[in-house]
Amino acid sequence: MTSINPITFFGGTIGLWKVVQMHTIVGDPLATVSYVDAHTTHHPALPSTTVMWTLKGTNTHPRYAERTEVNALQAVQAPLQRPEATMACLIPIRKSAAWWALAQDERRKIFEEESQHIALSMAYLPAIARRLYHGRELGEPFDFLTWFEFAPEHESVFNALLVKLRNTREWTFVDREIDIRLQIT
Repeated sequence: MTSINPITFFGGTIGLWKVVQMHTIVGDPLATVSYVDAHTTHHPALPSTTVMWTLKGTNTHPRYAERTEVNALQAVQAPLQRPEATMACLIPIRKSAAWWALAQDERRKIFEEESQHIALSMAYLPAIARRLYHGRELGEPFDFLTWFEFAPEHESVFNALLVKLRNTREWTFVDREIDIRLQIT
């Protein structure tokens, strides 16, 4: 049985991660906040006066990766919360209805065979640690919550990865995306 690991990201006036920049790539923005924090539950007790928005997701089994890709990723990916990784980026993403109207094999073809999402990303590991959370099944406003951590000297490497991914066919199906840059406080 696959374990379900919930996460809730909070944007507000307090938190572990200070917001350095919030940039809406496409679609509606989120309210501007000063801090982001994350809790491994969907119902943490936080003062409502400190929270502007919440984003929920779960980290379960990989959706589009094949076993060989999962094994290759696990062999080189860095863990989260490394002491040197004082920068992070939270990128909530929603894909269009056209994406979800495709069959699983059609999405997989665009995701990896055409866009090479996993293959592109592999070149940037272990400098960038990452975790993907799914929100679509929870009725959340974003399908995916992508979380990245990296050392300050790897920010340009991270930016290069984003440019490559955003120039793929897969990204033509993204209809809402916000890039939230963070630094640990």
